Amino acid sequence: MNKKQVIMGSALCLIASMSWGAMFPVAHVALQKIDPFYFSFIRYGVVAVILSALLWMKEGKAAFRLEGKGKALLFYGIMAFVVYNMLVFTGQHLMGDSGTITASLIEVLMPMISVLFVWITAKEKPPGYTIISMLLCLAGAVLVITNGKLAFFAEAGKSLFPLLLILLGVTGWVLYSMGGSRFKDWSVLRYSTLTCILGSMVSLVIVFLATLLGLLPAPSLQTLEAVKWEMSFMILLPGIAALLSWNAGLKMLTPLNGILYINFVPITTLVIMAVQGYQVSMFEILGTLLVIFAIVRNNLVQRKMQKKRGQAAESRATTRAVASRSGRQKDSNLNAL
Repeated sequence: MNKKQVIMGSALCLIASMSWGAMFPVAHVALQKIDPFYFSFIRYGVVAVILSALLWMKEGKAAFRLEGKGKALLFYGIMAFVVYNMLVFTGQHLMGDSGTITASLIEVLMPMISVLFVWITAKEKPPGYTIISMLLCLAGAVLVITNGKLAFFAEAGKSLFPLLLILLGVTGWVLYSMGGSRFKDWSVLRYSTLTCILGSMVSLVIVFLATLLGLLPAPSLQTLEAVKWEMSFMILLPGIAALLSWNAGLKMLTPLNGILYINFVPITTLVIMAVQGYQVSMFEILGTLLVIFAIVRNNLVQRKMQKKRGQAAESRATTRAVASRSGRQKDSNLNAL
């Protein structure tokens, strides 16, 4: 990995993380004017069109073939572009001002949520250092969510439902990210585009039926006009640029190095909220820093363990090579006799 590659990969991951960090404060403004379901549907409906155009130009018509993987693509599309987007923004909106930093912080917990998911479903217990990091993340999240107030637990019923929606939504994105490993022979653009198209189609059905039943208010032209700048930002930066930048950056830096940049998500959110006039409390700052510390700590220990395993494997390979050469030399000496 050369210096230029490190700089470019770091810049791409930083762009993605800061875009995602800015996403929640911008969404908070838009959600005062438009329903979260319509907000999510319109956002990724436009993203699906743009990604489709990019995929057509880059890989051609053949890239749109499902190749017998339609059910898997539909599932992951629903997880990312229905479950994640609709539930996270609905939960954020229901929690009010505190939902912005809460949603941002839980976004950062994705690596830990994926570890917990594998632990529960595959019965693969994570190493001790990861369990400690998970507990630290939980403590930091509790500090932010409660804002250091014990009264939160007495009134937990009011925030429990929206918090659950955010957690379910983030878990949906974790499943989507893990699903990408099933499409290793596909480009990132193709996987992203096809899942986005299918997920957006499901979103269309949901908002259409909900509106027909009188459960969702259809946005007027005046409403769409009022959120045009927020929507444009959500489409272009967190929707397209962040997705493509993140995947390209991880490819340059490797996931182990690139994942550290996810810590800029809540930092960016806190800065923007402070600029908007939100009084960021010391508990929210401390909780965010604790989560960041836990993730960095886990990453550094993981690096150390991988390095040790690599050195051990290299040592074993060297031992086998020496033994093999010694054996061949012994055979050669016997033949000479």
